[in-house]
Amino acid sequence: MLSLRNVVVLPVIAVVAIAAGGAGAPMAPPTLVSGGFQTPESILYEPRSDVYLVSNINGDPTASDGNGFISRVAPDGRILELKWIDGAKPGVRLNGPKGMAVAGDTLYVSDITAVRMFDLRTGAPKGAVVILGSTFMNDLAAGRDGTIYATDTGVRPDFSPSGTDAVYKIDPSGKLSVVVKSPDLHSPNGITVLPDGTLVVVSFSQTGEVYTLGPGGAKQKVWKLPSGNLDGVEMRPGGALLISSWGASAVFQLERDGTIQTVVSNVPSPADIGYDSKRDRVLIPIFMENRLVIQPLR
Repeated sequence: MLSLRNVVVLPVIAVVAIAAGGAGAPMAPPTLVSGGFQTPESILYEPRSDVYLVSNINGDPTASDGNGFISRVAPDGRILELKWIDGAKPGVRLNGPKGMAVAGDTLYVSDITAVRMFDLRTGAPKGAVVILGSTFMNDLAAGRDGTIYATDTGVRPDFSPSGTDAVYKIDPSGKLSVVVKSPDLHSPNGITVLPDGTLVVVSFSQTGEVYTLGPGGAKQKVWKLPSGNLDGVEMRPGGALLISSWGASAVFQLERDGTIQTVVSNVPSPADIGYDSKRDRVLIPIFMENRLVIQPLR
């Protein structure tokens, strides 16, 4: 366990937060957290334990090297356990962990061409679902019925297109099926499930596309953000979407009426963001700098 000496709290210098309503005083300064993270890719807020889970690729995101790990971080920035789930331990398999989701008492973690399961309380392995034909399993989201939705961004180890762009689902019994598989998805990355069950996907291509998927996986609503290489997507109360963009080094907020604003800027390589619904915070893994930004939105 690491101490508070591993937590760095600074005023807003590199990170600029803009009031979420677009007016008024700037938001509170962020908490910047460092101390052993290795290529942090995703942050998930787990409300029952009131803890942040951080997936660490620890090197090449496509290498089956057995060194990925999951960290547990307190909302005040204390690193509770750097390697809570550790792919280097006997009996644990975790290579390049990326998106995470929780259904019931199970933590689901995407890992290159598989989705792995772990006990949410203990971190013990609970098996895996291998996605044959996938190349870059990326983000996960859980539906209210316990169904897990997973994106394949469709890239090879050199990040050239593989043509495997897809959204899959794993039902509560563990059965895998395809929602949609098509290069027209334009490198699907972040995914979230709206309260009515609608899937929202953001594209890691330069198009800056955000879209919903209807019956049969058909694209329905499509929005274009000011910059591309979108990564994570989370919903705030009221329906606004928070979306991270590598192209803009920023987090955008997309309102239900299509209005777009930048709520956090100057965050380089913002990967798969999380959202702390208890405290109204966006949680930003800084992929290339091995640190986290915990940014209050009010």
